Parts: sequence; C-alpha cells; structure tokens
Amino acid sequence: MSNLITKRIIEEIAESIDIPDSSYETAKRRYEDLSKWFGRPEARCSIFDPHLYAQGSFRLGTVIRPIDANGEYDLDMGCRLRTGITKANHTQRQLKHLVGDDLEDYRVARGIEEEREERRRCWRLKYADTLNFHLDMVPSIPEEAPRRQMIKEAMVKNGSADTLAKAVADLAGAITDNTLISYPIISDDWRISNSEGYALWFESRMDLAKIFLEKWAIAAKEARIDKLPLFKRKFPLQRCVQILKRHRDVVFIDDPKGNPISVIITTLAGAAYQGEAEIDDSLNRILTDMGSLIRQTKPRVPNPVNPNEDFADRWYDPANRHLNLEQNFMNWIEQAKADFLAIGNAPNAELIVEQASERFAVKLNADDLRKRLGLGAAGISITPKSHVISDSTAKPWRTA
Repeated sequence: MSNLITKRIIEEIAESIDIPDSSYETAKRRYEDLSKWFGRPEARCSIFDPHLYAQGSFRLGTVIRPIDANGEYDLDMGCRLRTGITKANHTQRQLKHLVGDDLEDYRVARGIEEEREERRRCWRLKYADTLNFHLDMVPSIPEEAPRRQMIKEAMVKNGSADTLAKAVADLAGAITDNTLISYPIISDDWRISNSEGYALWFESRMDLAKIFLEKWAIAAKEARIDKLPLFKRKFPLQRCVQILKRHRDVVFIDDPKGNPISVIITTLAGAAYQGEAEIDDSLNRILTDMGSLIRQTKPRVPNPVNPNEDFADRWYDPANRHLNLEQNFMNWIEQAKADFLAIGNAPNAELIVEQASERFAVKLNADDLRKRLGLGAAGISITPKSHVISDSTAKPWRTA
C-alpha cells in the first residue's frame, strides 16, 4: 500500500475516535460556569483568588470516544487558591473541604442529583446531560519558591531548556492527599502537582512539528495559532496519543487494571516524538523508540515537569505484582507494532474496515474509503507495502 494511503487510513481512524469540537465546548462551558461560581463574592474561596483550569486529556486535546457508546468521560479540573493559604496556616484537610464546600453549593444550585464523592486527591461530581462525564476537581495552592527552584534545576539536568524549565516550575502547586499522615495537621509534607506545567511541556513537544505548524496556519488563515486551544490544533502528536490510547483500550478491554496508564503513554510518546509532520511517520517514530525511553533505574518513567516523580511507580509496587504492569506495557508496544503492520498491509477496503473494527473498535465504510482514498473498485486488491512500522518481526500478543 502506498505511503499516502497508509497515512490517510490512520487519519481516518484518528478522526473516528476523536470527539467533536462541540463536546470540547461543552466541557469548556462547565469550566467557565464553575470558575464564575467560585469567583462570586459570597463563595468561600473567593477571598483566596481562586484559579480554575482544565487538566488531563481535555486540556491536551487528546480525549477519545469511549468504546462503549454510553461510556463516561473524565473531566479533570484544578482549583488553585493563589493567595492567603499556605502550608503554615492551613492543613490539607482544611483546604480540601474549603474547596469541597463551594463545590457542594454548586451541585445543589445546579440541580446535580448525585452526591459529590470524596476521592484521594479530589472531589468528584457526576453530570448526566448532553455530555456524560464526571468532573474531578483537585484543590491546590502555589508551591513554595525553594521547591520550584528544585524542580527547575531537575528539569534542566534532565535535558529541558532553561526557559521552559522556569516557566513550568513557576506553575507547580501543592495538592491534598487524604492518604498522607500529614493530611490533618500543619505540615510541609504536601504532594507536588503541575498539570498546567505538563500541558506546557506537551505543547512544546507538539510545536516541534514546524512544517505542520506552517501548513496549518496558512490553511486556517490563522496569524496566531498558538492562541488557539489545544483541542483545535489536531497536531500529529495529539493524534498519535489518541490512537495509542484507543488501541490500549481495545487490547485491555478485559483487563482494565493491568493496562498501560494514559500519562505514561502520553509522556513517552511526547518524549519520542521528534517533530514529524505526518501522522504515520510520527507513529513509526513513537512505537520504535518509546520502549527504549524507559529507564532501567528509578525513576523508570520520570514526570517531565517533576523528574523526581515516577509515573511508573506502580510497576514495582509489591501490591501490584500480580498485575504484571511493566510486562503488559512492553507486550502492548509489540502488539501495537503488529496491529499497525496488519492494517498498513491490508490489501483492500473491506479488509481495512475489518482490521479497523477488530483492532481499534472503529466503524469505517468500505465504499466511502474507496471513494475518499482512491482504492479502486470493490474486489480489487492493492499490493501490500509496509510503511507504518518497520519492524516486520513483531508478533501479535493478543489473539483477535
């Protein structure tokens, strides 16, 4: 199969698992509504200068449709109280319940029937409207200057540019965790979190695609593409993360506790990406290199915006030994290579549709594919030519 057709097939899969811009806009309206609520003069948090912001895949523009049509989306949100609260005058419990009380008032005022749920680091609200999702709100305060400086130095040592490291470190925060011994007492022992800094790092990796950037800006007639929300950019790195997460969901549909977590996939994909302008070249690079980016010593998969944190710490936790998390991840990479080879080698539209359904749980139309990709009449095969993954020795781990 020609390189162009292979690329177009992968793009078709990516588009079919993405959510429409209207869903992102619905999520945005939720964020904005909550921001206004927390900023009201009568809100408990208002005197502490609350800053509410998106986190996770909605922030990065890497959300995918659930395999189950009735599945629920995760809508992650941070609530940073920027002034007046410090580790010296508030406990983690006090901060969490301060934010939680305003969130409870919001739930009642908006008629959300299901009770809020306290989680380890956040509060959860479940919405049931045009977009079925639950909202996880993480309370935080700005991290103190000495720790921010430590983060900056660690990032520079880990290879980040000084300007990026400083910008990221300045966004670091201290979050609550009700499993810590220090949770109910005045203490310096707070966990560090930096979802805004992570989004900045991910965007810096996306922006390596200079050629793609220039083409996109010309086509969209946008003078300032950097001002667009990430979900509207659809860069190759975003598409690759979406495709890999969907493939992961299909492979581990019967073993959700043993699957590779999204933050490891996103981090390794971002680290492996080298600015390829085409989605097939990007996938080839990422799947070829991401396994080699896992360190042999701790931290195995460092958080790029806090290199002392290990995203893969569950891999070597004795409590998770039975889940085989590290081996599952390595096996999944090989399975992904084999499955992309299979779909890249599919000789006709009918087999492409079959492979897309089996390996990515997406529905494509054979007739539409022939028309859009120029595959010719039904029954006419195309001489297979592997392009997506060069490792033709990859063996399927999962049987269809």
